[in-house]
Amino acid sequence: MSLPFAKRPDTSQALRTLPRPGAAQREASARRIRAAAALLAACLAGCASGPPAPDWQANTKSAMDAAVAAYLAGNSRAEAQELARARSEVGRTGRADLAARVELMRCAAHVASLEFQPCAGFEPLRADSGPAERVYADYLAGRLPTGAEREQLPPAQRAVAAGGASLATVQAIEDPLSRLIAIAVQFQVGQARPELMALAVDTASAQGWRRPLLAWLKVQQQRATRAGDATAAAQLQRRIDLVEASTRP
Repeated sequence: MSLPFAKRPDTSQALRTLPRPGAAQREASARRIRAAAALLAACLAGCASGPPAPDWQANTKSAMDAAVAAYLAGNSRAEAQELARARSEVGRTGRADLAARVELMRCAAHVASLEFQPCAGFEPLRADSGPAERVYADYLAGRLPTGAEREQLPPAQRAVAAGGASLATVQAIEDPLSRLIAIAVQFQVGQARPELMALAVDTASAQGWRRPLLAWLKVQQQRATRAGDATAAAQLQRRIDLVEASTRP
């Protein structure tokens, strides 16, 4: 025994009373359909472009970005926590060259803040790292590469390492941290002129990076004191006090 179906209502009259879409409405509808189709195709293409990146890559980058930001802001505790996370993530690969890059990123941030100490985390990895990592480690230590070795440096540092540490050359470095690193290396080898130091102060100030800003302000103050410019030294001290006060709760 079959179930009875309800009688369907006659909709023909109702449909005849509905207004038919005009040409403008039909074109607008067609545009919406084409846009939706294009968006769907783009999404499908993106999903099919290849396998997703391993999670350790994103985790390492996130941790290192946070570690460097914490250090530059003057938060050593947060830097240590994020650095430990980055080391753990990259350690999952068992690759010394990648672990070396983590250590060099940390040391580069320290150099930008005028902390010229051996890159202790890198040295145990030196033998198993690549030429680019070894050249960059030497560069951060104030040993400028020559000849073909310069091509192993990050692109932002090559012109400066080749003796082009003019104000215009350093200003052309777009990344603020790379710019500070370049000036700091020049300072380390005794080639940072006052205009480069002023650029370092302006760069750190614009980014709100307490640690390198304080370091470079104190260098300027020492120069002013040695030159007998008490007015400039006092002005710099007021600025130093302002930055140091910003770290207090």
